[in-house]
Amino acid sequence: MSILTRLEEMGYELPPAPKPAASYTTVVREASFVFVSGQGPMVGPDPVITGRVGGTVTEQQAYEAARLAVLNALAALHADVGLDSLSHIVKLTGWVSSAENFYRQHVVVDGASDLLIALFGDSGLHTRCAVGVSVLPFNIPVEIELTVALR
Repeated sequence: MSILTRLEEMGYELPPAPKPAASYTTVVREASFVFVSGQGPMVGPDPVITGRVGGTVTEQQAYEAARLAVLNALAALHADVGLDSLSHIVKLTGWVSSAENFYRQHVVVDGASDLLIALFGDSGLHTRCAVGVSVLPFNIPVEIELTVALR
């Protein structure tokens, strides 16, 4: 079964591939690896949710924002190499715009990790870093970056 079919069965649809918001490229291929620039919970150029987690954004809202961010990363991958050409997810880095006393960045970034593992199975298991920061571009609550290996 194709990854796109599996994604649809899970109730998700890939958004259009995101475009860079500044002076960078969205995807770079190097040998058998593909690096995806950080993606946020955006629809086109517009954030779906803004604010800091533990402040104006709840942990659950941020978890869902991480899912949308990783869907944008997958859309970028699909546009460049096709999702069925992926061997496995190597690394996910997540930045969480956090209120001063919010310490559950790992749970927020699980929104992205849980989706990848459900979608790709064992090939979706990845190394990861979840970091709390004071602000992110566009005042988004979470940003997700991926490194994947190709078949």
